[in-house]
Amino acid sequence: MGYSQEEMDKAPSGSNLGLGCGNPVAIASLKPGEVVVDLGSGAGFDAFLASPRVGKKGKVIGIDMTDEMLEKARENAKKGGFTNAEFKQGDIEALPLEDNLADVVISNCVINLAPDKKNVFGEIYRVLKPGGRMMVSDTVLTKPLPERIKKDEKMLSACVSGAIMKDEYLKLIEQTGFKDMNIHKEIPGFLEGYSLSITYSAVK
Repeated sequence: MGYSQEEMDKAPSGSNLGLGCGNPVAIASLKPGEVVVDLGSGAGFDAFLASPRVGKKGKVIGIDMTDEMLEKARENAKKGGFTNAEFKQGDIEALPLEDNLADVVISNCVINLAPDKKNVFGEIYRVLKPGGRMMVSDTVLTKPLPERIKKDEKMLSACVSGAIMKDEYLKLIEQTGFKDMNIHKEIPGFLEGYSLSITYSAVK
């Protein structure tokens, strides 16, 4: 989903769970010294790709709500020597971070799972510095889902049944106050004919 073999080889084994719908780090233009927040960081794969780009003077903060993923990510960070990456437990609808902290927020196929996406975008906006960038890969819908799919737990974990219509999704970003919205990549999603995987950026 947009990762090179070189990128996959650099990340610790066990950090790539084969999940996600794009590569938000590829468009992040990360610079040494920047602070990056990774929403729904899982076992740390995207955080570990960001880590060398921001260097020792920078920092990567992964946010995940599950103890199991946090434990895996911390083990992987130790194993790979990623001293500038830390992982915190938290809900992406109420981030455990101060205002104006991050230069960049990244996320890979996680926002679609949040019940209140408006809150998520509000939280991203809050923790970003003025001029900070949001770089996200996520799933959106091109037409409404049948009720049976909406209620299917497998479709939720496949990042489909929690997704909303593309126009509604982009409108939430605009209403939050983000500028310079740009869709960099758009490909068919897991449920062909209904979902799209989009990789986009926007600026606070």
